[in-house]
Amino acid sequence: MNEEELKYQIAITLLDGIGAIGAKKLIAYCGGAEAVFKEKKAALIKIPTIGQVAVKTITKSSVFAEAEEEIAFIKREGISAHFYLNKSYPQRLLHCEDGPIVLYTKGNMNLNARKIISIVGTRKATVKGKAFTEKLIEDLAPHDPIIVSGLAYGVDICAHKAALKNNLQTIGVLACGLDDIYPKAHYSTAEKMIQNGGLMSDYKSRTKLFPTQFAERNRIVAGMADAIVVIESSEKGGSLITADLGNGYNRDVFAVPGRPDDSQSVGCNRLIKQNKAALIESAKDIEYIMGWEKPDTSKQSTQASLFVELNTEEQIIFDILKSGESKALDDISLTAKLPMSKTASTLLSLEFKGVVRSLPGKIYQRV
Repeated sequence: MNEEELKYQIAITLLDGIGAIGAKKLIAYCGGAEAVFKEKKAALIKIPTIGQVAVKTITKSSVFAEAEEEIAFIKREGISAHFYLNKSYPQRLLHCEDGPIVLYTKGNMNLNARKIISIVGTRKATVKGKAFTEKLIEDLAPHDPIIVSGLAYGVDICAHKAALKNNLQTIGVLACGLDDIYPKAHYSTAEKMIQNGGLMSDYKSRTKLFPTQFAERNRIVAGMADAIVVIESSEKGGSLITADLGNGYNRDVFAVPGRPDDSQSVGCNRLIKQNKAALIESAKDIEYIMGWEKPDTSKQSTQASLFVELNTEEQIIFDILKSGESKALDDISLTAKLPMSKTASTLLSLEFKGVVRSLPGKIYQRV
């Protein structure tokens, strides 16, 4: 960890009035987080959509002492800080425009695992809702997915506990810093999760908890996963926000249907009715839609390379997609040294030929 670089990376997240989107724009124009703070005021003002108030905030900033305190805290507590331009950062979140500038994690987790599912729902989960959550995770266990949720009461904590029971990594996304566990009642579960999975947040330590932060953290719950499963939701709630975010991020969204007169099924039924979520009755629905049939990739990849006729660009991209791995569209384009448009059309051609499959978030892998 380069502490000097990290100081500027954390500092830019502490600037008032400059969110993740604005910070990324500043970093892109200036060439790095440190460069933003060292850039002249006249140059900053010329950056599109960056107003004078924001420029004044940057040039008169006194956030470095706070950033240094945070670095001391994460070193002391064994926390990792992932800057969005670093390799350790979750690749799925790179495709989310409002993804965190710095993501803090604690535990033993694979941030770029091949299969990640977010499971969300009401805090007032019914007995049936909890039972469905447990059965779904048990049936998905052979695929070894990471289970992501928000550590809240109801469906969230049920999903985390079911994942631990089935020896799956599970990640809790907090709406506060990693110096606090909310709710306190889930502290012991959170401790177990750190051994197989962990906790993450884009809030620094000593962050006061406000209700709006629960909705804000849901963008991470949605962005981290390949698919979002909503299990029971009333007419309004955080799980519906997560589902909407998932749709915006081009993730697959599933919802468990319920009786029309069931107050805890209103949200799920509406998602399905408005074509915002696929109806799910069991793990088989996820396996089918997500293409999780466990193909023999080694045999099929060999057969594809031997029996399918590929042109030059197709062969280059096919070779880049090593068996069993998945890569993002922009990574493939960069490695292949092909324009993004050409890469996208070539991947589509490979899909038609049955040798490549597309996953949510513009991720691709060999069939």
